[in-house]
Amino acid sequence: MNALPAWLIASSAAIVLLLGVIHLLYTFRGSKLLPRDAELQTHMQAVSPVISRQTSMWKAWIGFNASHSCGAILFGLVYGYLALAQSAVLFESTFLLAVGLLLLTAYAFLGKLYWFSVPYRGVLAAGALYLAAMLIRFSG
Repeated sequence: MNALPAWLIASSAAIVLLLGVIHLLYTFRGSKLLPRDAELQTHMQAVSPVISRQTSMWKAWIGFNASHSCGAILFGLVYGYLALAQSAVLFESTFLLAVGLLLLTAYAFLGKLYWFSVPYRGVLAAGALYLAAMLIRFSG
């Protein structure tokens, strides 16, 4: 089997992994994900969402960012591993290939609607590499 598709998916996974690690670091270190308006953060720390008074909007913000990062890290690790160490398993599984493509498509959709340009472009690049791998692997 041609090794190029495996390396393309590994590269795709590496981009998503890097984005997830950076996002996790920004969630817990520095000011990159803090609101520019300090009063907004104070208000978020004091207000709970409608679903439960057991948390605050601020804690939910941190939790959502951290769990989002963990999802990206998981994708990067699992698909990177599968591409490099178990490529036959990955490329013989329509399910795994479809799940990876669906996740990248969902990230691209969310990125276009809600994110800024750097992670959006990163996800587009990851998606392009993933698609290229599938096209090369299944053409001919």
